[in-house]
Amino acid sequence: MAQQYEALILGASGLVGQALLTRLLDDPRYHSVTCLVRRPMASHHPKLRPMVVDFERLSEYQGYFHVDHVYVCLGTTMKKAGSKAAFKKVDFELVHIAAQLARAAEVRSFVWVSSVGANSRSRNFYLQTKGRLEQAIFSMLRFENAAAVRPSLLLGQRKESRPLELWGIRLARVLAPLMIGPLKRYRPVAAHEVANKMIQLQRF
Repeated sequence: MAQQYEALILGASGLVGQALLTRLLDDPRYHSVTCLVRRPMASHHPKLRPMVVDFERLSEYQGYFHVDHVYVCLGTTMKKAGSKAAFKKVDFELVHIAAQLARAAEVRSFVWVSSVGANSRSRNFYLQTKGRLEQAIFSMLRFENAAAVRPSLLLGQRKESRPLELWGIRLARVLAPLMIGPLKRYRPVAAHEVANKMIQLQRF
């Protein structure tokens, strides 16, 4: 019988997280999928183990990280966060803590969502934060496998309204055919494609 794996997802309620959860539950290689969530989930599945936690105390939940693969889809926007500090709390600090917990638990593989254009020296705070996070995680020792996916604008049905993002997606769709060569990576991408890439980057 082929080896089966256990996965942990942080951020399963978001656009990419929902797509990822669907794929992992359908993937015969996984026998269990644990999700750390802020509130109870409506989904029910024999493989699914939703765990309501306080993300302000994420470092206290080490026990949930004793799995094979960790997926992190946490992320917010500057508008939703309300400040640079609040944005950094989600997009840097929580993901970094998750990486530290995964490393301490000696997980086989850790994959998270970054962003196209992530650069620690960028003047754009969003891209700078994503770039600094990549540096911090990739510099960690004792990680068997760590990988980041770097999507552009995400396509999919969100729960909340993001007018500026919708405008950007419409513009990007018009310009997509012209985005060739180095510009190809800036094409908008469907959430399920990002989820598929995350699974491909895991080490089985």
